[in-house]
Amino acid sequence: MENRVGVIGIVVTDRENQADRVNQVLGGFGDIIVGRMGIPYRERNLSVIALIVDGDTDQIGALTGKLGAITGVKVKSALVPHIEFSN
Repeated sequence: MENRVGVIGIVVTDRENQADRVNQVLGGFGDIIVGRMGIPYRERNLSVIALIVDGDTDQIGALTGKLGAITGVKVKSALVPHIEFSN
């Protein structure tokens, strides 16, 4: 299966109770995460996380599925079609 590059947007609406679970899932998929930016929005008790990923659709689907199964977590992803990268 070919790798795809994309962005995953994550909103954690119960930051205080779910941050550890989210980080545990992300750590398990560290091999497909190219970059991560997270912004805690303390006044609203939520966090917004943007991930750049490079993995096959099964890996990316497993990551988004595990994140989406956590109460108080919303996930959206956008993947680019297969692109031939030249050196």
